[in-house]
Amino acid sequence: MSHVTHLWAIFLGTIIGLLPIINPLSAGPTFLAITEGDSEERRREQARKGCFYMVAILVSFLIGGTFIMNFFGISIPGLRIAGGILLTGIGMNMLALHGTNAAPEEQEAARRKVDISFSPLAMPMLSGPGSIAVTLGFTSLATDWIDYAAIIAGIVCVALVTYAVLRLSGQLVRFIGPVGVNAMTKIMGFLIMTMGVQFVVNGVTDPELLRALRAAFAGA
Repeated sequence: MSHVTHLWAIFLGTIIGLLPIINPLSAGPTFLAITEGDSEERRREQARKGCFYMVAILVSFLIGGTFIMNFFGISIPGLRIAGGILLTGIGMNMLALHGTNAAPEEQEAARRKVDISFSPLAMPMLSGPGSIAVTLGFTSLATDWIDYAAIIAGIVCVALVTYAVLRLSGQLVRFIGPVGVNAMTKIMGFLIMTMGVQFVVNGVTDPELLRALRAAFAGA
């Protein structure tokens, strides 16, 4: 595989990995609810700032991921297994319920806030535990600065898609209706659950983990 192909694979993998978890289409109804009464200009400003904060949060975890993992003694297989379990839970919740939107009491608290762009929009709606776990997992794919640049470009691309969807959330929700939003959420939930299971499989079958287990059993 050429280096250019490798970069494209990382870039597209970042988009494919993050977009179902962030699920901007599912976040649209909640965004409309917590900005109820705001002008269209105010909603655009909140969506723009929320997506900017989302990029800042995910890039911070991406860049600091190696330090965080070394500081807490977290291995790549452990990260994949933990992230996979978390993603599987999120996907099951989206399939069983109606998505990962904020709870009614969180929506009511958000309505009373002057600025909702950071909380609850950026954190935890857009850059919640699931997207942070996946972003930390991307650190295992990056070997030099250009790989990190490709991942950051993927994050920015996801943010642009999210901003466009939030900008058009009113029209989209009216077009596809509550049934369409619910169906899309369940489709995304299934994709997230399968990604989570694959993360666990990759972590369990990782040669590093297998070597550590063999060494532990040999020492016992």
